[in-house]
Amino acid sequence: MILAMTDIALAEENARLKARLAETEAALEDAVEAQRRLESIVGELRREKFGPRSEKLDPEQFNLPLEDVEVAQGILEAAQERARRALKGNSPAERSPRNRNRGHLPKHLPRIERVIEPESTLCPCGCGVMARIGEDVSERLDAVPAQLRVLVTRRPKYACRRCSAAVAQAHAPEHVVPGGLPTEALIAQVMVAKFGDHLPFYRQAEIYTRQGITLDRATLGNWVGRACFHLRPIVDHLRESLKGADRVFMDETRAPVLDPGRRKTKTGYFWAIVSDDRGHGGTSPPVVVFHYAPGRGAVHALRFLDGYRGQFVQCDGYEAYDKLTKVDRTEGPWTLVHCWTHARRRFVKRLEKDGSPIAEEALRQIAELYAIEKTVRGAAPDVRLAIRRQLSAPIVAAFRPWLEAQLSRIPKSSKLAEDIRYTLARWPGLTRFLEDRRLELDTNPVENQIRKIALTRKNALFAGHEVGAENWAMLASLIANCKMSDVDPVRYLAETLRALLDGHPKSRIDELMPWNFAPASSLAA
Repeated sequence: MILAMTDIALAEENARLKARLAETEAALEDAVEAQRRLESIVGELRREKFGPRSEKLDPEQFNLPLEDVEVAQGILEAAQERARRALKGNSPAERSPRNRNRGHLPKHLPRIERVIEPESTLCPCGCGVMARIGEDVSERLDAVPAQLRVLVTRRPKYACRRCSAAVAQAHAPEHVVPGGLPTEALIAQVMVAKFGDHLPFYRQAEIYTRQGITLDRATLGNWVGRACFHLRPIVDHLRESLKGADRVFMDETRAPVLDPGRRKTKTGYFWAIVSDDRGHGGTSPPVVVFHYAPGRGAVHALRFLDGYRGQFVQCDGYEAYDKLTKVDRTEGPWTLVHCWTHARRRFVKRLEKDGSPIAEEALRQIAELYAIEKTVRGAAPDVRLAIRRQLSAPIVAAFRPWLEAQLSRIPKSSKLAEDIRYTLARWPGLTRFLEDRRLELDTNPVENQIRKIALTRKNALFAGHEVGAENWAMLASLIANCKMSDVDPVRYLAETLRALLDGHPKSRIDELMPWNFAPASSLAA
């Protein structure tokens, strides 16, 4: 009898071990497969970045490769965790504490608590109910799907029962779409989704359809066009605010626009102008304004800068900007300040493609300038200038003759020689940051803003017409200013539209600028 029970127990233990071994082998196979997929994606990234030009994918086809790497990394980690559990068991003491949340989620988020009690609190030794001696607490970020709601507005009527001569009723508030479906908050959400979060109207329409609301892209476009009409005074005031800046950053990027009748697109351009004094501790709010133009010529830069009273324009090495230095205006011609990032980018390409030791040394010297600049960002202007003259000026003074010496030693027709000539030709503009404490080392403040336009362009592909491109530039300006001022763009646009519809006086338009925005306690209809 005892032997029979022992045989049964051994058979059960053997079966349990075989099952655990099979589970372990499956988990290890999953981990190996996940590792292989991750290595494949990383390999594709390397070929895209460093491979021969003929093998590279078009940038439009290779939009978000790093997200694919993160997804593959997540699969690999999940497979590895499953394998560890299969090998070590799944008891609480054996679980890895890695990546455990330490309560860094924002305090303003609502907390929904749940308590998970053990199946039994009776002591297995028969002593009775166990006492609570503590608890483990974890916080995880949860999501509730966006909720659409219907806002019902009632306007009661009142009349005198005695004379019936008078009736009192509140006036109907003005709306962006009179008698239409959307509130100002919904229109603001649509605008930010497209021009801030890069979701074209047709994708938004699909999202609303999943919630049982049928809205076509033409309807969404009509709503946004009506909002643009009301918001134009805000953007006009943004442009006026920029005109008093001591110096501005300027850049441009392509804006494909549909060419009616040809069934093709023509190339226009978005121009961005930025004023941002935070680098030298300035107190003026940062401002960015986008403009649309059908071309990239100097005539457009001159038109957009008309009325600006500052002295400096920080820009890249595009030749059209050179004409700004010949403008006859009351304040004198513009002074160009060129960008070290653009010069550095050329040497990076040479190092990656040719392994040039000259390019590597040039990058090392430029890196020293950036390391010094990092220490003075946001410092008082006088401190900033003093440190630059003490530490950066000697590097710059030695860098130019070094570049000239290298240029004399390499073939004049080489790409590296071309890159060195590009840098030397713009040397006065590259070194002006040593003369004025307000100037920056590069044009990153405007490049960071114009990059967002490029993201929307990738998803929307092109503007339907030039008026649409102008509205695109206008709304992108408003949303970008909200982000620069740490303001929620949806709430800002909703409340600003409401204020404009309610007759906010034009003489106090500055109160409606993003940097002056103080949200109301709740959004009005």
